[in-house]
Amino acid sequence: TGMGPGNETAVAEFILEGFSGLDQRLQLLLSLILLLTYLTTVMGNTTIIFLIHVDHRLQTPMYFFIGNLAFLEIWFTSSTTIKLLVILSSGRRTISVSSCFAQSYFYFALGCTEFALLVVMSFDRYVAICQPLRYAATMKQQLCNHLVVAAWITGFTLFSYRLVLLSKLTFCGSNKIHHFFCDNSPLFKLSCSDTSLLWKADSIFLCFVLLGSLCLIMVSYFLIFHCILHIPSASGRKKAFATCSSHLTSLAIVYGSCIALYAQPSEDVSLETNRTIGLLNTVLYPFVNPFIYSLRNKTVKLALKEAIGHAKLHL
Repeated sequence: TGMGPGNETAVAEFILEGFSGLDQRLQLLLSLILLLTYLTTVMGNTTIIFLIHVDHRLQTPMYFFIGNLAFLEIWFTSSTTIKLLVILSSGRRTISVSSCFAQSYFYFALGCTEFALLVVMSFDRYVAICQPLRYAATMKQQLCNHLVVAAWITGFTLFSYRLVLLSKLTFCGSNKIHHFFCDNSPLFKLSCSDTSLLWKADSIFLCFVLLGSLCLIMVSYFLIFHCILHIPSASGRKKAFATCSSHLTSLAIVYGSCIALYAQPSEDVSLETNRTIGLLNTVLYPFVNPFIYSLRNKTVKLALKEAIGHAKLHL
């Protein structure tokens, strides 16, 4: 611990409050539920990646993007859940300042990458539904690779400013973060240096990412619905609507929770609300995603059945 400004001791580590308001038994119960949810999320998403890799029927652009989303979800949920599990099960709440900054960066960079991927996926659905005859020619593997790489690079470079600005902050007062991870508002509130630049940069970037990607997705789906209404067969319309409705469900969850958390000035959000929505966002959404995008799909179910059949044969 070095000396901070005003001769106060600089903070070397933070204490993540987690859900310290709950009694011990409830915290243990929550940690069990979390552990099960986390393991299911990792297994569900890993299963999808595995199936897409081994089953030639799933080697299409749509599943290529879903596989990337599944890979991202594993990292996104891990960036906050593992630490939360440690806090709840062992009561070890400390996190070093650099780990805290790293967690904050990864959480936002992965979140941004996810929005970029969701835009790519809605574009893919648009081409599939509105230009089916040109689909194979348009969505070549090379383009798909480029789109995915662009999404990852965008997320990780767009939010690199955070690491620079965070590293310049000084913390010298309380070191208690009223949250289960290093989210932006509880972290900024602890700093004894001027955080107005960070608040501004964050508001601009988060609104740009959230609203920009949301607008692009809305445009895609507006065009998609326009095309669906012109599909001659009722069964064709029904099938196209079914695909879209599951995507829209997942979009509603992720955009709803993120807009509630980050679209208004964070000073106004109560920390309790912040934690609850944060839990939905980092734990529940990655958990339901595999089910929404793939595990309800006939082709995926068939691939899963066959994979299990093969495994049984080899045992």
